[in-house]
Order: sequence, then structure tokens, then C-alpha cells
Amino acid sequence: MKGLREYHSHGQMSEAFLTAAFLSLSGGLQDAYTYAFRGGVFANAQTGNIVLLSQNLFEKNWGLALRYFIPVFSFVLGVAIAEWIRQSYSNIDSFHWRQLVVLSEVILLFIVGFLPQSMNMLANAMVSFSCAMQVQAFRKVTGYAFSSTMCIGNVRSAMESLYTFCRKREPKMLKKTLRYWEIIILFALGAGLGGHFSAVFGAKTIWFSCALLLISFFLMFIREEEEK
Repeated sequence: MKGLREYHSHGQMSEAFLTAAFLSLSGGLQDAYTYAFRGGVFANAQTGNIVLLSQNLFEKNWGLALRYFIPVFSFVLGVAIAEWIRQSYSNIDSFHWRQLVVLSEVILLFIVGFLPQSMNMLANAMVSFSCAMQVQAFRKVTGYAFSSTMCIGNVRSAMESLYTFCRKREPKMLKKTLRYWEIIILFALGAGLGGHFSAVFGAKTIWFSCALLLISFFLMFIREEEEK
């Protein structure tokens, strides 16, 4: 019974669509911010960084290779730290371990807002680290596997669900399809805002991401009380 109560009071709150919506907005904003303002590096989509890293290694552009290696390494480290947080703090009653992840993200990204463009390498490393923690911590929305920081998996799942709906006419498949497209659109909206705000607010644009993450942080408290 205790395990069941913990699932309802903690597991479901972090999988609510409203929580995922703000996480996705934040994820899109982060990626646009690092690409538009921090030197054309992707904080979230590490595939692009790995491609550019390999290309520059083959061309012996060591400085550029390092520029793309650091966010990849930071991403890997962020996944490990998020998993350590999960294993170390999953039994705390006052906080859900995912809230600790979000709070860590907010602190890191707030610091990034103070870094000048001469420190882009450090800024990108911190954003990539933050993104990785979010990817590792938040994997489901209303029971469906998803990502709040990239789109390719969500697009694949959306089209798979749509195909299944067209063949079997199961209403739940249509609902699943729409849920994925909602997340994709929110991510795209966050990216658009990130690119636009970067031209206006510069380095401090990342603070909008902090605000979105804080909303998710507090929503999880509200959700927890509702489930109890």
C-alpha cells in the first residue's frame, strides 16, 4: 500500500501534461538560445554536436572539435548526475526527486544568464548538463513516453499512433497522437521565443527558461496535493 500511495502522490504529478508543457517550452527555448546566442551549438540535440565534432576531428580543427565535444560530454555527465539524484533522493517525503532536478536546472541556467559571450563554451556546457538532467528525469507525459528537450522521438511516436488510429480507429490512439503534437508545438513555440528573445535580451534570455522551470517545479507541489 505504501508503494501505491507513493506512486499516486509522486509519480503522477511529474507526468501531468501541464508540467510537461512548461518543460517543453523551456526545452525549446534552451536549444534556440544556445544556437542563436552561444555560437551555433545545440544544447539539447546532441546528434548535431556529434556530427560536427566528428567532422572537425577529421579535418583536424581541434579548437572547433573541442567546442562541440564539451556539450556532448556535459550532456553525458548530466544524465549520470540525474540518475544519482534519483537513486539518492527517491525516498524523500518533502520533495520529489524530480523537483530537485528542476531546481538544479534553475540554479545552473540562472548563472548562465550572467556569463558573457566570451564564456560561451562554459555556458553551453552548463545548458547541456541541465538539459541532460531533464531528459533523464522526465520521460513520460500522461503515461506516454516523450522528450521535453527534442522532437524526433515525439514526431516518430505521433505518426506511429496516427497510423494505428487510421487502421484500427481506436480513440485512445487519436488522443495519443494529439498529445504528442501538443508537446511538439509547445517545443517549437519555446524555440521561436528563444530565438526572438535572444536578439532582444541577449544572455539573460535563458532566465525565461528558469521561469518556466520554476512553474513546473511548483505545479508538482499542487499536483501532489491533488493526488493525496
